[in-house]
Amino acid sequence: MTIATGARSEFRLGAKPLAAALIGVACGASPLPFNVLPLVMGPVSVEFGWDFAATSAGVTVFGIIAALLAPFYGALSDRFGVRPVVLWSLFLFGVVFGSFYFLPASKIGYLLFWAVLGAIGIGSTPVTWSRAISMWFNRHRGLALGIMLLGTSLAAMVVPQIAQKAISAGGWRMAFPVVALLPLLVAIPLAFLWFREPRPDERPEGVADATGTIFGITLKEAMGGGRFWILFTSILLTAFAYGGAHIHIAQIVGLHGFSAQVAASVLGVVAIGILVGRLLVGYMFDRFWAPGVAFPALLLPAIACWLLMGTNASLSHVIVGGFLLGFAAGTESDIIAYLAAKYFGMAHYGRIYGVLYMPFAIGSAISPIVYGMVRDRTGGYDLILGVAMAMFAVGGALLLALGRYPDLKTLRSGN
Repeated sequence: MTIATGARSEFRLGAKPLAAALIGVACGASPLPFNVLPLVMGPVSVEFGWDFAATSAGVTVFGIIAALLAPFYGALSDRFGVRPVVLWSLFLFGVVFGSFYFLPASKIGYLLFWAVLGAIGIGSTPVTWSRAISMWFNRHRGLALGIMLLGTSLAAMVVPQIAQKAISAGGWRMAFPVVALLPLLVAIPLAFLWFREPRPDERPEGVADATGTIFGITLKEAMGGGRFWILFTSILLTAFAYGGAHIHIAQIVGLHGFSAQVAASVLGVVAIGILVGRLLVGYMFDRFWAPGVAFPALLLPAIACWLLMGTNASLSHVIVGGFLLGFAAGTESDIIAYLAAKYFGMAHYGRIYGVLYMPFAIGSAISPIVYGMVRDRTGGYDLILGVAMAMFAVGGALLLALGRYPDLKTLRSGN
């Protein structure tokens, strides 16, 4: 049995699984709810007579439930392979998301819908897809993960247009079953045809040995070392700093005296920043020590927070700030998947990634509420943006303490 080497291009071998993963991420639980809710939030609030806090609470419940179950889905991927997990999760996610057409006027019922969506949807996120992609790619893993994660950027460009047309044709409820057709009719068929983990002879050098045994340590062993908790803390800090800034960016822009049209344009700039960040940082990860790349990359959103503070920033400051915030999101998503594989190996990657996804999801879910509370009590965002500056800087600096990559050939359970 021979392991695939650099002579056999990783991209040639893994192109189809990577394409399926990109579309799967685009049609999964990571982007779809967050690209539909902003369009239906107003109509839902009017029809049910709820404030925006109650309407947006569904996403918080969704995020927390998904975060808590991420390790479980990661363990399923390690045990049974990622293919059945993503196929079933995409199917159930599509069915449940489409059933949001029947959202009740009861707040408890409304939150239960979101809780169920989080419980079954997490298996359609990068928690699962990234396991297979990290198995197909070693030398070009950073770039491959960046390409995979472009799925969320693709969704941001396409899904709001589809949802808005559905709303115009049949009301806000129609957005859910129409958008649910994406995982059911697009992602699932493509994943069924193209998505799988590599056979032992297809695995690149550095992922497994000549017998096909995959390098890596267990979740318990990873959690017993300092590197795991350094990475965990860094992810929590940066996710909290970024999550609220992204959700409230339109309000931040408005406080500087700019129109809603300008705010919408800045959101587009944020999306561009995410795209550039994912590709550029992923490319750089493959060529340089990843923590050394991530640290300056996470200082950029700290600069963004400084540019967005106050109430009289220039248009150029606001645009640059939006771009740098987006760049941070692209960087952070790559960090979790790439460093988990580099420092802990692939043998128990699903479980380890699942636990590391928890601070990302929980920080992102809670942060918007905290940003909103600061706005309500102070009339602006300067206080929380100042805190976010420090969080980005500390979160990036912590990664430098991870040290050099371990020799994966000796990184085995029990070693």
